[in-house]
Parts: sequence; structure tokens; C-alpha cells
Amino acid sequence: MGQQTRILVVDDEKSITEFIRLGLEQEGYEVGTASDGRQALRVIDDFHPDLVIVDLMMPRMDGWELCRELVGDRSRGIIILSARDELTDRIAGLEIGADDYLVKPFEFGELLARIRAVLRRRSPEMGNLVEVGALRIDRANRSATVRNAVLDLSVREFDLLLFLALNANQVLPRQRILDEVWGYTFYGDENNIEVYIRYLRQKLGDTNHEWIQTVRGVGYRLATIPEVSSEVS
Repeated sequence: MGQQTRILVVDDEKSITEFIRLGLEQEGYEVGTASDGRQALRVIDDFHPDLVIVDLMMPRMDGWELCRELVGDRSRGIIILSARDELTDRIAGLEIGADDYLVKPFEFGELLARIRAVLRRRSPEMGNLVEVGALRIDRANRSATVRNAVLDLSVREFDLLLFLALNANQVLPRQRILDEVWGYTFYGDENNIEVYIRYLRQKLGDTNHEWIQTVRGVGYRLATIPEVSSEVS
């Protein structure tokens, strides 16, 4: 199955956790929250986040202790988000094993950019094979098959299909697709996405748009592709 992008926000200030949660959900992420380190550890066992955003100053178990608990498992990223802005705190946070350190107050756009950067840097640790039902993508060889048929993809088509697969069954806003697949320096418009979505549908044989689904007014979602065709001959 495609990897769901899950983010856990750990902060005892409810207004901050809600602000971040709403923003990230609008960007297509699945978000969990916790108010202290102990609760975060319980949530992690069930939620299995890809990235944890951690405040340092919290009751019961603070962010420092939580980070020490988490750094042994490198399957997830860690971003410290704290009002502590001393250089020594930033250095200590990175040395303890966090992937990034952002000081409060912050702009949501900067937090989003740092999240994406951490996820991109850590993506090789997630394995080379991505599967979404009958769709199989080998990132190392940049090859893809659907029901064992090899797909002839351009560089951009492969990158777009891979991004959809890594976030399978999630609604991905068009702007996020542009940012992640085309890059922040791209100055084109969203019509580019529609063109390449059409190319992918043709090559996948998705004539009814059942696999790459359009979510009107928002973006696109890649559904799980069944192993066996439902068509009756």
C-alpha cells in the first residue's frame, strides 16, 4: 500500500495544536495531536506518524525527554517547535536527534516548507518499493508497473505518479502537487497538473477516472488499484 503521510503535533497550547492541525489537514496530511510527551508516546503506538512536531516546554514529560525516547527509531522525523530561541537550545535540539528546529512565533508557510524538506530528506529510509494495490513503483530504478505491465513514463510523469502513490488515498491539493513535483521555483499554473494527470490516466488505463480521482475544487487522490480488472469480457 502507499504510505500515508501522518504528522503528530505535541504541544500543551491547544490553540497552537489546532492551528497547525487545521493547516496541515488542509494540505492533505493526516494529523494527530497530544498535549505532553507521555500522551504522545501512547498516540504514537496507534497512529504511527511519519513526523513528530514537538514543543519543548510541556508538563509531565517535556519535549527534551520525548525526543530522547523517539530518536532511537529513525523511521520518523522530528521537528522541534519552541519559544526557546537561544542558540544553545537550537544546537542541543539538533544534537539530541531532531531533524529541524523552528522558533515560535512562526509563519505556517515556513513550518510547512520545513516539514516537506524533512520528509524529502528522509524518504530514502522509507524503502525503494512503493505499492498501491496492483501499482508497484521502484524508486531506485525509477520504474513502475500496473498489474505487471511496465509503464512507459516520462521523468515528470514518474515523479507525479510517485508523489500520488506515496500519499495514496489522500486528497492532495493542486498547490501542494505543484510545490512537491514541479518545485517552489516553478511559475506555471495548475493546468500543467491536469495535462500530466491526463497522461497518467491514459497510461494506467484509467478510462473512468476510478484510480486517479478528481476532487472538485481541491485536487486529486490516487485510490488503491485492484489486482484484478473488474471489467467483464
